Amino acid sequence: MTTIRFGFVAMSLELKEASPSKTMTYASFSKLADREAAINRLMQIAETNLHNTLRLLKHCVANDIMVYRFSSKLIPLATHAALAGWNPYATLQDSFRTIGKFVKEKGMRVSFHPDHFCVFSTPREEVLLNSIRDMEYHVSMLEAMGLDERSKCNIHMGGAYGDKETAGARFVEQFNQLPSRLKHRVTLENDDKTFNVAQTLAAAEAVGVPMVLDIHHHAVNPGTITETELIHDYWPRIVATWAKECERLDISPNDLPVKIHASSPKSLSDPRGHADHVELGPLLAFLQQAKQYAPAIDCMLEAKAKDIALFQLMDELRACKEQEPLMVLNNGAIEL
Repeated sequence: MTTIRFGFVAMSLELKEASPSKTMTYASFSKLADREAAINRLMQIAETNLHNTLRLLKHCVANDIMVYRFSSKLIPLATHAALAGWNPYATLQDSFRTIGKFVKEKGMRVSFHPDHFCVFSTPREEVLLNSIRDMEYHVSMLEAMGLDERSKCNIHMGGAYGDKETAGARFVEQFNQLPSRLKHRVTLENDDKTFNVAQTLAAAEAVGVPMVLDIHHHAVNPGTITETELIHDYWPRIVATWAKECERLDISPNDLPVKIHASSPKSLSDPRGHADHVELGPLLAFLQQAKQYAPAIDCMLEAKAKDIALFQLMDELRACKEQEPLMVLNNGAIEL
């Protein structure tokens, strides 16, 4: 039997007044004549975001949801060039540590997903430096929480810049130049326009990081890969990237299961967009085939309805268990 745990991204639509992404624009920041007062305002917003993050984690645990992605906007303007040299982590230490302590005590799996401008295939030096700065920000937050390298930052490879083969090679070269504390925090995900499963997996194997399979992205950007090849040729190699990471960390594969992303097309006219909810059929069909190669799978739902989408999916799984060979373990996990 394979255990599949489900998670959601950042926001809850059920928990009220709990946004972890409250922010402040630089325009508003710069209008404050007193820089110290402006910094204090940023810190107050960050404290609110961290407080709400802890509320969200408690909401997850109360509903048996053990997989969660943090908002990248916990500290407003943290990577803005005008605030270079600002170190908010000491002041926020207690809040970060409280979050990390809760995650570890409950055995949760948490992650970040740096935004689309974190690209290591870029030919532009300034973009590369900004990407490194953004990765530093995310890794520093995980370190401030006291979380080890099982907690990852998921990224895409980036753009092709007119020559995908050259861009892919440049990604490998520039990524390999990162310090180990950053490289060891990264997972690579296939995207919906440029680098497909085959290309992303080749890069993940080349730089020695795990790959996250996004099955929606694969559906709209499959390259030449057939569904049979995805399951029997590529999926075992993706699972192997996670097994190698577990070996590096000297942990059991059950302590860091292979991870996938799941979402459904928003519409026929916008197949790349994410729908409010996740269609059960395609996801369950994939899991039924993928289970033979993995003892455990963590599935991040990237649906616009966030936790509500997860709750609906679990209700649908309960309703179909008479027709499908599955067991609903709780509100956030099944066995196949």
